[in-house]
Amino acid sequence: MGNCFSCFKVPLPPSINTDQPVVIVEHKDELMELRGLYPNSCQQSGSFMHETQVNGNRKSISTLSTFNVGSDNYGSMPSVQNNMRLSRGFYARLQPLGRSGTSSGLNATSDPKQQKEPSESKLNALFDQYKDQDDVILAEGIEKLCNDLQLSPDEFKVLVLAWKLNAEQMCQFTRHEFVTGLKAMKVDSLRSIQARLPEIVQELMVNSDLFKDLYRFTFRFGLDVTSGQRILPVDMAIVLWKLVFTIREPPLLMRWLKFLECHHIRGIPRDTWNMFLNFAESIGDDLGAYDDAEAWPSLFDDFVEYENDQMNQNITKDDIMKDASIDKA
Repeated sequence: MGNCFSCFKVPLPPSINTDQPVVIVEHKDELMELRGLYPNSCQQSGSFMHETQVNGNRKSISTLSTFNVGSDNYGSMPSVQNNMRLSRGFYARLQPLGRSGTSSGLNATSDPKQQKEPSESKLNALFDQYKDQDDVILAEGIEKLCNDLQLSPDEFKVLVLAWKLNAEQMCQFTRHEFVTGLKAMKVDSLRSIQARLPEIVQELMVNSDLFKDLYRFTFRFGLDVTSGQRILPVDMAIVLWKLVFTIREPPLLMRWLKFLECHHIRGIPRDTWNMFLNFAESIGDDLGAYDDAEAWPSLFDDFVEYENDQMNQNITKDDIMKDASIDKA
């Protein structure tokens, strides 16, 4: 890139497996009644309430089967005494229920926080594909990386990638920037980078704080840090303004850039760059909300004055044309 900007699950616990269903008897006096109520076999079921009439009274007998395991038919029903002993053994092995009332082994889902972390070894291997002999990805390596990502070096997504890597300067990614930045993005392959970048662009479109962070990064990214540059050359500033405003473009952007070109401004200081975002967001397209008494940079005063002069000249020209047409009539 440079100043030419050319390269710019949580596993489920072991299932409870028993060949026989479990019968829980709530009242001792129902013990004898159970012998005549249940047939020799039963259909598979999770848990149910069985109701019957005994001596004219409705009785409810709760039964708990073995969590839908086995075939459709459980087979012969064991004796009630065996079921009582089995139920005691079953409860001794059963984990206590959580507050939600469900077993810890039921409805288990993977925690998003436990998603697979990017592999640092894969990231280092990916870096090695593009690095220079000085263990830094330079212009040629960045161009190759962009080609593999199917991106143009001067594309907005490349600026977004540099922002997420917190790159110190154009045309250079250090190993630390590359590995640390991609780990923070939760990616470790070309395919995952390609999938993640559009998501970040969508976040920037709706999140003004994120966009402001990208916007301020862009100024620093455009400086030549090797020479200690502190003011962005206007030609570079124009390129970067067009690039960063690929999304969220303010209505007066092109008029601002035309003003800079016409007046041969030499450079843009950091404060002017940063305040232009506030200026563009708070001042309407007709500049009617601009107050020169506020603490705006003097360059903004010059721009508004220039735009008002242009508007007045256009109005005068329109009046002259109208007067001429009236005279001809």
